[in-house]
Amino acid sequence: MAAAVFNQSIGASQSLGHFNTSGLHQEFGKGSVRLISKAFEVDVGLSKKGCYNSSQRHLSIIRASTSQTSLIDIVSSPSHNKSNDSRKKSGEAALILIRHGESLWNEKNLFTGCVDVPLTKKGVEEAIEAGKRISNIPIDMIYTSALIRAQMTAMLAMTQHRRKKVPVIMHNESEQATAWSQIFSEDTKKQSIPVVADWRLNERMYGELQGLNKQETADRYGKEQVHEWRRSYDVPPPNGESLEMCAQRAVAYFKDQIEPQLLAGKNVMIAAHGNSLRSIIMYLDKLTSQEVSFRTINWNTHALHFQRGEIH
Repeated sequence: MAAAVFNQSIGASQSLGHFNTSGLHQEFGKGSVRLISKAFEVDVGLSKKGCYNSSQRHLSIIRASTSQTSLIDIVSSPSHNKSNDSRKKSGEAALILIRHGESLWNEKNLFTGCVDVPLTKKGVEEAIEAGKRISNIPIDMIYTSALIRAQMTAMLAMTQHRRKKVPVIMHNESEQATAWSQIFSEDTKKQSIPVVADWRLNERMYGELQGLNKQETADRYGKEQVHEWRRSYDVPPPNGESLEMCAQRAVAYFKDQIEPQLLAGKNVMIAAHGNSLRSIIMYLDKLTSQEVSFRTINWNTHALHFQRGEIH
């Protein structure tokens, strides 16, 4: 299903495909960011505007798919050190976006949305492979949706990380949950990565399409109608969410909870879903509703590297 396949290791420069290095100024929080690596087109258009400009903030992109596209892309490393370990530069932070691997309903070609189904064996393998591709990037925080397929992907990816830190899900839903999940060893805390799960990073709710076979639905309503439900920006499926509605919650959460971590210099990984991640990319790339509509996403891991500094 992938339009192109890129095989590029950390710090390497081998690729198969087309690169795009056009520029775009991106306001981010109180400052702005600039893409310093090459972006590429993968039947998406989501990174056509691949370069960001500011005086002292820097942003580069890494991609590594999980999911059924079987596309593994790494475009750049967070540092260009000669060593194999991609060490974090002073004042630099990374954002890694990972879409979940194949789920049991992906395998059955069913609309999943907010129905909570696990990964297939293939999905497990994809998550592990994606983890290998980002294993050199230090990670300080993990955010994931409330759905098991995204959480499985995050956890499985971290089993491949070189630093061998343990991802620990934070339970802050009640005072008792917080107290009962408390870690009392400072050494153990240092070897742990907090994992925050939140429903606002969930896949968009597909309403009355959830559980329906995609091909049968297309036969019933017509391919154009189903394509509009799936790829348009502001047209929701019956009693479901449009991408616009999904973006309202996902981007608000990103700005409120995740941007401050990045601006503080922390490396963050988000394991979520096609539409919630598409929403975040729309925000970062400043895409219009027309630009994002009717596009096929064939990416799953998108890493953004920020260098902090005063913005003039």
